[in-house]
Amino acid sequence: MLHLRIIVPADSRAAVERLLHATPAVAHVVVLPGAATQPVGDLILADVVREGASDVLTALRDLGVESIVLEQVDVSLSPYADRAARRTPGLGVDAVVWEEIEHKTGSEAELSGAYLAFLIVATVIAGIGVLLDQPILIVGAMVVGPEFGPLAALSVGFVQARWDLVRRSLTALLVGFPVAMLATVGTTLLLDAVGLVSREMLVAPRPLTDFIWRPDALSWVVGFLAGVAGMLSLTSAKSATLVGVLISVTTVPAAANVAVALAYGVRDEAVGSTVQLAINLAAIVAAGVLTLLVQRLWWWRTRRRDAARGRPTGRERRPARAPETPPAEPSRS
Repeated sequence: MLHLRIIVPADSRAAVERLLHATPAVAHVVVLPGAATQPVGDLILADVVREGASDVLTALRDLGVESIVLEQVDVSLSPYADRAARRTPGLGVDAVVWEEIEHKTGSEAELSGAYLAFLIVATVIAGIGVLLDQPILIVGAMVVGPEFGPLAALSVGFVQARWDLVRRSLTALLVGFPVAMLATVGTTLLLDAVGLVSREMLVAPRPLTDFIWRPDALSWVVGFLAGVAGMLSLTSAKSATLVGVLISVTTVPAAANVAVALAYGVRDEAVGSTVQLAINLAAIVAAGVLTLLVQRLWWWRTRRRDAARGRPTGRERRPARAPETPPAEPSRS
């Protein structure tokens, strides 16, 4: 369930109230006339189940509402919330709240100082891991790397035709990776100068990490599956799953191997790692776009089917602790 905090001008309050009371997916409507001071207006609070959130947000936008805050509700113990879930077709875990996804991925697509710092740190760690042939450092670099945010935003931008989001995502990727690789080249040369690493470490047999610069068909498969899982973790609000996705993708390690190979002039590894990086980036974006399109189609068909058949949702099939008919809502004076 999601919590809505809406500020509307006094002359628009009645229309918004009618909309919220008439929408089966909405519960717990609270109206505080004149409570908002910036902007000036009436404050309306309401809860909406995820499966009906996009429709409610679209309807509010159509009414001209400009100030809407959306918050995640982790626990809701209320018969009114249970009734809203039963009356709304579909399951919340399958619902895609497009406004939430656009905002979440849009904030991750900015070329910020923090983004560059994380990407540089991750690439340098991966570069050291490549030279030491240490998978633990490679995994650590994968978790630290922030590149999945712009990749997810790029997928959302393509599906939603948000070309500003596409442009910002491409900027973050096309600027971030070269900067991180350049920093890794410099770090490698510095470490070599003080005797901590050497070219021999790169050209020596590295059975645990040589997959990074030897791409094959499985590179595309792994990248594609990771992109699917990553997008599902974002749309279903299961952020814990995203950590496992990041460990599966070799974007940062491939970029690090390119940088280290360039620092030591090992051309075949530089070329192989570049191909590996391109394969993984393309696979993740393709998987993200396809996943969002399938989710959109699946959700549309599920809601149409359930609405047409009057079929109960999965939540209604489970025994409910709350009473079937909640207490009557008090009339408003």
